[in-house]
Amino acid sequence: MLNYTMRTAKRLRNICKASLLLLLCVSNATKAVPTAQSIDSTTIQLSAGEWPPFLSDSLPYQGVVAHLIRDIFAEAGITVNFTFLPWSRAYHDTENNKYAATAVWMFSDERATAYLYSEPVLSEKFVFFYQKQRHFDWQNIADLKGLLLGGGLGYSYGPEFDKALTEGSFEMSRVGNTEQNFRRLALGRIDAFAEEQSVGYFTLKHQLPELVNVINHHPKPLLINKSFLLFPKNNSESEKLLNTFNQYLLQFKQNGRYQAYFKGLEQGDYQPQAKLQQRVNP
Repeated sequence: MLNYTMRTAKRLRNICKASLLLLLCVSNATKAVPTAQSIDSTTIQLSAGEWPPFLSDSLPYQGVVAHLIRDIFAEAGITVNFTFLPWSRAYHDTENNKYAATAVWMFSDERATAYLYSEPVLSEKFVFFYQKQRHFDWQNIADLKGLLLGGGLGYSYGPEFDKALTEGSFEMSRVGNTEQNFRRLALGRIDAFAEEQSVGYFTLKHQLPELVNVINHHPKPLLINKSFLLFPKNNSESEKLLNTFNQYLLQFKQNGRYQAYFKGLEQGDYQPQAKLQQRVNP
């Protein structure tokens, strides 16, 4: 009876050891197989303001700049979703970590206290628009003397321009949007006004087609601005995302892909109602 009991106990110990070994194997196997979440690409949320044709929720690819930013992050295995908001809210909400970054902004010392700046994403070319039937020419700020110029609310058109305006070399009448300035220009209420060239012609074509043949632009740029993707400083992931974005942005510029997006803009790839055609490695 004692031998039987000992044999039974020994079998039970062997069964327990085997069960424990099986559990350890299953546990290790589970750890070795990635979960669905771990193999998915990272997804980040970005905020942006409406600024067609560069950024707009209603355009193909949500505009050329959104397309570019999305594809740059995709190279690093990161999926980007854009949320379009009023500009002030996009800035405020991103600063408060509701979004990983916000697109796109010009540099200012005030913004630099709250945000990390990427390498330049966009070069904005501001030119003077004028009515074709009225003579307009300029080569330097002094040539604007005595004119009444249109402008946007809160806009700066560069230190030299702002200084001349403060000194009274010319006058400026400001309104809320580009469409209003074009209407005033067509009516002769202002002599000229400065706007980013692509934005100006997009507005004419899609909001004021009746003025397309009435308005022209002067080829000399008033201002070339750089715009940037902003990452909030109080987000611990911002520096890592910034470095990743800058690395791939540089690659895009070096291999010609960056330039292809803006060539596509010139060719009409980002026009409203345009048929979406996926472009391979633009």
